[in-house]
Amino acid sequence: MDIREEYEARIKKLESFIEDKGFGSKQLKKAKKVQRSINTVVFLGSLITVAGLTIWALNRD
Repeated sequence: MDIREEYEARIKKLESFIEDKGFGSKQLKKAKKVQRSINTVVFLGSLITVAGLTIWALNRD
């Protein structure tokens, strides 16, 4: 392991620590949860839309 990789690993550990314990960590966790929920809703909405358009196109004839 060269020095660059070692420094990158240490920086990642430090960033993880700050993310978990640092200032604003609660808000960050809430934001991640909200973003995950929004992504799920958008995905499911897109899936339902595509299914609806497919059914409509097949029954149109």
